[in-house]
Amino acid sequence: MLTLLILIPLAGSLVAAWLPRAWAVGFALATWFESLWVLQQFDLHTPGLQLLEYQPWLPQLGLNYSLGVDGLSLPLVLLTSTITLLVLWGAPLSIPPERRQLFNSLVLLATSGVMASLVAQNLLMFLLFYELELIPFYLLIAVWGGQRREYAAMKFLIYTAVSGILILGGFLALGGLSGSLNFDYAQIHPEHLSQRTQLLILTLLLVGFAIKIPLVPFHTWLPDAYVEAPAPVAILLGGVLAKLGTYGLVRFGLGLFPDTWHLISPGLAAVASLTIIFGALAAIAQKDIKRMVAYSSVGHMGYVLLGVAASTPLALVGAVAQMVSHGLVLAFLFYLVGVIEVKVGTRELDVLNGLLNPLRGLPLTSAMLIAGGMASAGIPGLVGFIPEFLIFQGSFSAFPIPTLLAVLGTGLTAVYFVILLNRTCFGKLDNHTSYYPAVTWQEHAPALVLTGLILWFGIQPSWLVSWSESTTAALIAAINL
Repeated sequence: MLTLLILIPLAGSLVAAWLPRAWAVGFALATWFESLWVLQQFDLHTPGLQLLEYQPWLPQLGLNYSLGVDGLSLPLVLLTSTITLLVLWGAPLSIPPERRQLFNSLVLLATSGVMASLVAQNLLMFLLFYELELIPFYLLIAVWGGQRREYAAMKFLIYTAVSGILILGGFLALGGLSGSLNFDYAQIHPEHLSQRTQLLILTLLLVGFAIKIPLVPFHTWLPDAYVEAPAPVAILLGGVLAKLGTYGLVRFGLGLFPDTWHLISPGLAAVASLTIIFGALAAIAQKDIKRMVAYSSVGHMGYVLLGVAASTPLALVGAVAQMVSHGLVLAFLFYLVGVIEVKVGTRELDVLNGLLNPLRGLPLTSAMLIAGGMASAGIPGLVGFIPEFLIFQGSFSAFPIPTLLAVLGTGLTAVYFVILLNRTCFGKLDNHTSYYPAVTWQEHAPALVLTGLILWFGIQPSWLVSWSESTTAALIAAINL
């Protein structure tokens, strides 16, 4: 069952390179249905790994084909399949037709790599696919990006390659020092190592995953990559790829080093509050709405880190929910920014105005942009509220000052989205030049689907948090032993 999550998009990437776009959308739809099947077979009350698959691969190297899914990986599997489907569905808006088959193929190849990373239960297998998916993402930026696409793509590749090297060093140290030649997750027992050794290995892994997320001060590749990438690729970068960093932080940081976690958690909480405040202030200073959304992504990933650092039951389940919330909202905002760029021809705040005009503007796009800004700011009734509330409530007892700074960050989030919405949606259109092409319902469809998900999970947050409650409770129990 889990193998199909990898093989369907992989097969699709081969087929989509030669056949029309409908085939790529069909394979993405099949992957989405497969993820729903996994959800249907998944027992939400079982904390351990489920739907296990195992086959020796290169046992002499400790590399085995070991798959499994739990409450940590399942939400991200569903998020990945959903965003991939919407990206391929809405790609014609931003991607020229002459290279669209190659684009579709690379998107499905990247999805296969991300899926394999999320369900891999062997450390080397996780790292193998963690690195392999960089190739299609590099090409997606370098081929379809903006004027500085080569620079942005190379910077992305270098940073994420360094991330992989650090993680590889940590994994090899785990296997070598623990005396095991088997890198299966269940066979790694770092508790036998000295606390100092555990701390050194954990630091390597944390820095590696911090680059991927990214967290301050390792974030500098993100604005260039997100801004130069076309909107569909920016959606994949922020909504899917960045989640591998937070997933790895929980799975291989907190999950493998529960005894040592308390030593580094105060520092992580401080980095989280710094990331939140910096991301918000940097977003306020931007004139490009796409760059503003990119910096907002940096800040919102800090909430995830704060929840993971606190490691209380509420904070950790809120952190997992925030991963999904962030992916949906960021995909929503980047898609709408892409629509505005295509229809208006600019992303500059000093030029945009009056898009909410019902006759000559982009009224539905603007209305959804307002909803996206409210969701990102954590307004009750939308998907962003409950994850942030759980994180704040769960982390305050452990780290009161970083939590208060994070709450301040939500206020700053409201500030930069008010700036964006006020300058973009309101005001008067120029009577002579502002006759923007209409956005078709087909072009609106991906954003409308995301609107529905953002509203649904805001009204029914139990559907969001119930996926991970059992798994996160088991992780907290391991820390408190």
